[in-house]
Amino acid sequence: MATVNPAVLQVSSRNTKERNQPPVMGIATPKKAGIALDATKVLDPRWLKPDSIETERVVSVLDEAIAKLELSGLIPRIIDSLDRFSALLGPEITNNLIEHQKLSSKMEHLLASPEEEDTVKAEEQRVSLCLLEQQLKCSVRNILRLLLASPSLCKALKYEAGPREPRAEVFIKAFREFRNFMFERLLTSPTEEEETVQFMEDVSLRIKKNTETITASQAELVAAICTRDEEVQKKDNMIKDLKKSMQDLAEDCKTNILQVKREGEKQQKEELQASQARCASLQQDVQQLGAQLNKLVLEHQASELTLRKRKCRAETEILNWIQKYDTDMAEKQAEYEEVHAAYTKEKAQLSLLMEKHALLLREYSQIEEERRICQEKKKAALEELATMTLAATRIQAFWRGYLIRSTFKLKKKKKGKGKGKGKGKGKDTKAKK
Repeated sequence: MATVNPAVLQVSSRNTKERNQPPVMGIATPKKAGIALDATKVLDPRWLKPDSIETERVVSVLDEAIAKLELSGLIPRIIDSLDRFSALLGPEITNNLIEHQKLSSKMEHLLASPEEEDTVKAEEQRVSLCLLEQQLKCSVRNILRLLLASPSLCKALKYEAGPREPRAEVFIKAFREFRNFMFERLLTSPTEEEETVQFMEDVSLRIKKNTETITASQAELVAAICTRDEEVQKKDNMIKDLKKSMQDLAEDCKTNILQVKREGEKQQKEELQASQARCASLQQDVQQLGAQLNKLVLEHQASELTLRKRKCRAETEILNWIQKYDTDMAEKQAEYEEVHAAYTKEKAQLSLLMEKHALLLREYSQIEEERRICQEKKKAALEELATMTLAATRIQAFWRGYLIRSTFKLKKKKKGKGKGKGKGKGKDTKAKK
């Protein structure tokens, strides 16, 4: 991998601000939109959160680079203990690490070899170094790709591989500081940066005022120290007087100490005898409790053996039930698949029959409609025939009545003419009447 000077990345973090926090008394804090900022959180980047997708993307790229740097710093440790990590890494990663080790050895050999005076050989050596550098870069990228594909493996390697080299730690620390610096810069708008500068100027002014106050306080402190020295001198003289009185008290104390020692030795002998008797009784209790403990251990071992046998039987029964369950479920599954296949087939047939039924139903409806129309026509024809028959019957009856009336009229006329020949006047008078 290409090396980067860590000193370039060790940059000081900018002062950042926390929104919507109350100000601290005695510290000048900038305000934005009338909201005071907390000066204790202004310089802490952990309170900031990304406010745009671009910022999140940049920060995620830097975090991914830090993770890769941490893994790449573990590669030399892993290669040194490759026999111990081969089972954990797998054959593919192990082979890539072996190839990387070979390339590293070649690079070290070329770098350790003296420079050639011949320009052709020096150019060949430079080309070889460039090729090896490219191969090392590709090797590291492949190893990181394989390691990052398994997050659990990365965690295990970080735990098992041990500390990294000091130079790698310094570089990773510098890159983290660079990441924090970029994160702060991305989250700091021009307005906020101006407010930060103003804040720092206010802090500087406050520091200047505090320095002046400290200078004045130091002068007061010197005067206070002088006064204290005088008081200390007085107290030293007092202490000398007290020491003389303490020497007199020391002699009295020695006499009292000898008396207390005699009483203490006497009391110690009495307590020693009592403690020996208590130890003997406690030792006897310990022996009894040890016997009880051994008895309980034997009983519990027997019960443990019984419980273990019962557990083995239960596990065997559970295993048999599981196997039986699997067998039954396999049979049920096969039966279900058969029934499902038959159901699918019958469903397809049912759909065909339903289509045919719908077709026949449409035809039946058409036939019923035609029958209804024919019946209505027949009914109308019958009604018309009945009407015509009734009319014809009435006409015939009317005609017969007319014929009969005409016949009766003729007969009446004939009878009237016969009567008129014998009764001329009387008939006329009757006719007038």
